[in-house]
Amino acid sequence: MSTGGLSERGLRRMHAVMSAHVERGDVPGLVTLVSRRGEVHVDAVGTTAAGGGGGEAMAADTIFRISSMTKPVTAVATLVLLEECAFRLDEPVARLLPELADRRVLRRLDSPLSDAVPADRPVTVRDLLTFTMGLGSVLAAPGTYPIQAALVEQLNDGPPSPQAAPDPDEWMRRLGELPLVAQPGERWMYNTSADVLGVLVARAAGMPLEAFLRERIFEPLGMIDTGFSVPGSKLTRFGPSYWTDPATSRLGVYDEAEGLWSRPPKFASGAGGLVSTAVDYAAFGEMLLNGGKRLGAQILSRPTVELMTADQLSEGQKAGAGLLEGYFESHGWGFGVSVVTKRRDLCDSVGKYGWDGGMGTSWYSDPREDMVTILMTPRMWTSPEPPGVLRDFWTLAYAAIED
Repeated sequence: MSTGGLSERGLRRMHAVMSAHVERGDVPGLVTLVSRRGEVHVDAVGTTAAGGGGGEAMAADTIFRISSMTKPVTAVATLVLLEECAFRLDEPVARLLPELADRRVLRRLDSPLSDAVPADRPVTVRDLLTFTMGLGSVLAAPGTYPIQAALVEQLNDGPPSPQAAPDPDEWMRRLGELPLVAQPGERWMYNTSADVLGVLVARAAGMPLEAFLRERIFEPLGMIDTGFSVPGSKLTRFGPSYWTDPATSRLGVYDEAEGLWSRPPKFASGAGGLVSTAVDYAAFGEMLLNGGKRLGAQILSRPTVELMTADQLSEGQKAGAGLLEGYFESHGWGFGVSVVTKRRDLCDSVGKYGWDGGMGTSWYSDPREDMVTILMTPRMWTSPEPPGVLRDFWTLAYAAIED
């Protein structure tokens, strides 16, 4: 039986180790998907509910909150419009996003919001795609800097909470009132740029972000369970989301199945709002791996995919990014995706690209190995450091290669 160059012994070991994580209570359940050379292996373990609280058995079509795995989708949507000349990479975004005209920049990170100077240049589409617009999540203890509180209060910065944000125009108005933290193009900063891209796409396309994603990406790729909310007819395939409760340090429910994602949000977050399944997202990952097309659907051209998945950051832009210590020594950032630039671990295949979702998910496509790896769990990460279940999954996927 063909396994796409993956050993059956390695796949059995993956099942055993992933099952052990479920049995220990690390996660209530999970879905793994490894696709190599067109051979797809999906494994589902455990249930959607923790602590013996019932729930449905995990399955290939279980729906998960994919949070920051939304970012690559938003980047692809932006590039679809770029190919159609709706805007250009180095064009200032103020034509479509006038709220971002005439930016001001904080003199120092700890400055009050009023202590700002004019930006050296406008914010461009490239800045948004590379997360170098000059504003993003400030990775420090809450309350350390005035800009942190403003980002939470004004822009809903923090764990995804789709019912808390205002509509896109109001969100942009609030963003326009805030200073930047760094000069445009100066430094990589996480998250906010992807939400701005979502508004840019909607305005350039003349339709809501979800409608554009559905028409140009989801429907052509057969991603039937991907969107910004879960309809009532599918809620049985969508379980609770769990986190380590900061008040008790114990596993608790962050969101029930009939909670934040059970109805459409006012603001469709291009940074972290989507739900999806392992099978759906594999179609997206395979599309990029195949140079922008899958099953007859041409989403992007091959040169555009190559541009998207190449490291776009200078050493200066990576310096002080504040992600994980040493992360950018072996990784870069393309357009909405992380890119491996140096092999430092078994799973660090140079040229591999993708991103993770802090609510418990991960996707990477590897051109060198012709492989897509996806892990879906309902447990939120506790830090930027990947949890043990994810590190084991990556190791096991690459250890299973037998050619």
